[in-house]
Amino acid sequence: MVPRVWSLMRFLIKGSVAGGAVYLVYDQDLLGPSDKSQATLQKAEEVFPPAIYQFSQYVCEKTGLKIPQLPAFPKVNFPIRESWNSGITTVMLALSVAPTKAREYSREGWEYLKGLTK
Repeated sequence: MVPRVWSLMRFLIKGSVAGGAVYLVYDQDLLGPSDKSQATLQKAEEVFPPAIYQFSQYVCEKTGLKIPQLPAFPKVNFPIRESWNSGITTVMLALSVAPTKAREYSREGWEYLKGLTK
């Protein structure tokens, strides 16, 4: 009985984390225009390091553990605005062309088979 409850709790926790991540992406408009996404990333770069440090200090205070100093947050020097949604655009373009290409390839295959049987 206990393993079933534990597996149910693990499933609910993982589902909550995944749901929270989806909500955060939607709420922060990360899949929207590139300029909003870039502004959100810059905001995250400013907020995360102090928050992680504060959380580690809280854990040290409550548990008595010594957590070593974390390395500095890496600076991302990448033009996000130019390539943020390029992968999504490429995939959607390929999916939109797929039915036409499948029809062309099947027609070519059919013509090839007809040519072989003559």
